[in-house]
Amino acid sequence: MIADRSQRELAQLTRQLEELNRVGAALSAERELPKLLELILTKAREITGAEAGSLYIVETVPDALPPASGVDAPRQLRFRHAQNDAVQLPFREAPLAITDRSIAGHAALTGALLNIQDAYDLPAGVPYSLDQSFDEAAGYRTQSVLAVAMRTPKGDTVGVLQLINAKEDGRVVPFTAQHEALLTSLAAQAAVALENSLLYAAIQNLFEGFVRASIVAIEARDPTTSGHSFRVANLTVALAEAADRSGGGPLAGVTFSREEMRTIRYASLLHDFGKVGVREEVLVKAKKLYPHQLNLIHERFKLARRSREVAALQRRLDFLLANGREAYLQQLPQFDVELADGFGELDRLLAAILAANEPTVLAEGSFEALQEAAAFAFPDVDGASRSLLQPEEVRLLSLRKGSLSEAERVQIESHVVHTYRFLSQIPWTREIRAIPAIAVGHHEKLNGQGYPYRLSGADIPIQTRMMTISDIFDALSASDRPYKKAVPIERALQILDFAVKDGEIDPDLFQLFVEAKVFERWNVEPERY
Repeated sequence: MIADRSQRELAQLTRQLEELNRVGAALSAERELPKLLELILTKAREITGAEAGSLYIVETVPDALPPASGVDAPRQLRFRHAQNDAVQLPFREAPLAITDRSIAGHAALTGALLNIQDAYDLPAGVPYSLDQSFDEAAGYRTQSVLAVAMRTPKGDTVGVLQLINAKEDGRVVPFTAQHEALLTSLAAQAAVALENSLLYAAIQNLFEGFVRASIVAIEARDPTTSGHSFRVANLTVALAEAADRSGGGPLAGVTFSREEMRTIRYASLLHDFGKVGVREEVLVKAKKLYPHQLNLIHERFKLARRSREVAALQRRLDFLLANGREAYLQQLPQFDVELADGFGELDRLLAAILAANEPTVLAEGSFEALQEAAAFAFPDVDGASRSLLQPEEVRLLSLRKGSLSEAERVQIESHVVHTYRFLSQIPWTREIRAIPAIAVGHHEKLNGQGYPYRLSGADIPIQTRMMTISDIFDALSASDRPYKKAVPIERALQILDFAVKDGEIDPDLFQLFVEAKVFERWNVEPERY
């Protein structure tokens, strides 16, 4: 009999050790904090037979000290997860001070394991007590409690695991010494897993902060595009989520894991990172002419106006000397008309130049007045003949689309190559290492007419094709570009539809972009996968 009992106890101990090993492996594999907390509490209850449980995480008290104080902020517990097989109440996170007035606080403060047979009948002299508000609200009866601090190998407490009401044959019983040993072992494993998860989350937050700071710094060079990268990321992730949910049609086979979604989001956020390598005057060029070029033209027109005025005065004087005062007075109205006509001609040419200086989204414009201005000659202060417009100015003002010359456009287009070169310097983890390859192609077109590599069709990743639609839509619709007026959403979608017909963008993704109303997710920040 004794041998049989020993065999059973040994077999049970073996099963428990095997279960602890499986739990440890599962905990070490899980990096997402909510899933990890669920796993820790579930496994703790399974190995002890607990009916309920709660889990607390140690955190710094928010806003307790100014960021630059250099002093460690005070710490508190946060009630992060709960399970109860007997009753259901809405879960709400809540802070809890690390003091010995509560069971969890005492465990965190002292590191002591607490095994309480009846939480309503505590031993005399203990400093802690049970918060009975949950029991009162749920009609529940907390009886046996087992609480243990989750401490790392370095001795840092990262949380508290609290189990409630051990059950045996349907009855609430006290937790045993064996339960204490099992929970202590699990809590140690959970502490390491939790510390790693929190560290992983902290690294992600740190990286997120660097990405956002980089975008803000880059867009500060061109404030007119402020917010563009964030909006493109919002739209691209929303389109990827819609494709992932489609479940049928031409996009039925398109699915994305959380890591792939995170890759899409970061690639979209950083797609214009290479603009840091583009000259700022080109990057922010709002008109076809640079300000200093337009100022020179204004000065020439002032000089031409003064030249006409001087010539008119000279003709009046010559007439007066040749024909006398009475004839001059009769001719004076005609002189005034001629001078006004001359000024009017200059005003008309200047207005045409200013109009031509405004860039357009689509190729348009008639520039005959520019040639007229270039042919208009007037004497300068030295008597030399000058033209109102120089050949280079005529060339720039005659641009039929946008504000950039071909040379300037090449500089702007180089930003995608810079993006790839800069992003390739970052040692990305395996899960998100495709970021540079996705970002570099957002100006490629399915018909092979894009840049920088003139890729076509299947050579362009679907993630990049999604980003291209989002990038064009925002560039058309955003109201922050001084070199063009924002077009209404309907017009932007129409222009994108033209791009589909021209074979430039993916028709299936554009159809989904419209049908799922992805364009409405402009300013809705997606989940940080």
